[in-house]
Amino acid sequence: MKRSFSIKHLFAATAILAGAFTLQSCLDDDDNNCYRYSLPNALVTVKHASDNLLFLQLDDSTTLLPCNVKTSPFGEKEVRALVNYTPVDEPSGEFDQAIHINWIDSILTKPIAPDLGEENDKVYGTDPVEIVNDWVTIAEDGYLTLRFRTLWGGYGERHFVNLLLSQNPENPYEVEFRHNAYGDVYGEPGDGLVAFKLDELPDTEGKTVKLKLKWKSFSGDKSAEFDYCTRKATTPESDEIATQRSILQLQ
Repeated sequence: MKRSFSIKHLFAATAILAGAFTLQSCLDDDDNNCYRYSLPNALVTVKHASDNLLFLQLDDSTTLLPCNVKTSPFGEKEVRALVNYTPVDEPSGEFDQAIHINWIDSILTKPIAPDLGEENDKVYGTDPVEIVNDWVTIAEDGYLTLRFRTLWGGYGERHFVNLLLSQNPENPYEVEFRHNAYGDVYGEPGDGLVAFKLDELPDTEGKTVKLKLKWKSFSGDKSAEFDYCTRKATTPESDEIATQRSILQLQ
């Protein structure tokens, strides 16, 4: 199971949703259990099997079958999500583990943005961010999920975040994170979460390659590498990608 973490803004956002699921547990159990249920303990992909059965993809190979939630709260869309779950001793069928979902909350899930050429800077922006080295910053199950940090003015201005394919002919597995703050470049540091589907990258044909991420930070251009393998088929593919509710004002 993946480790828990705490981000001020993220905790505030998830606490509202978690309340509906954890209230009974907090009434019945002690404060330690209430705190434990309040934090996410996994990052997953919310999927549907061929018979429209809801399941969660924990990593590249592990699947979870929720026993207490049969219908996705996010509709038919496939999204990345934070979840707090408890393993249970119930039949899981073709899936690896049966679980009880204590709460689940989607994060902003997007496809790779189209290359607009000379318009990239104008549309997608060049405002700086920091990519946070954290357990939710990971390439898995065909997605690159990123925890990033930037300045938020608190005026309700939406920040626009995107992932572009690099134009480096020598490395087809190079991508670039873009951030357009629309002038909201002053304020307090805050963190956001976003996931990008990587299905536009070349098939790695079962091999693990290095995925290079580039971004503009507050101290200059930076890059990082992730282990990446093309997503293995677990369900029929869907072309639909949802832009679900984000942690802060994002689009």
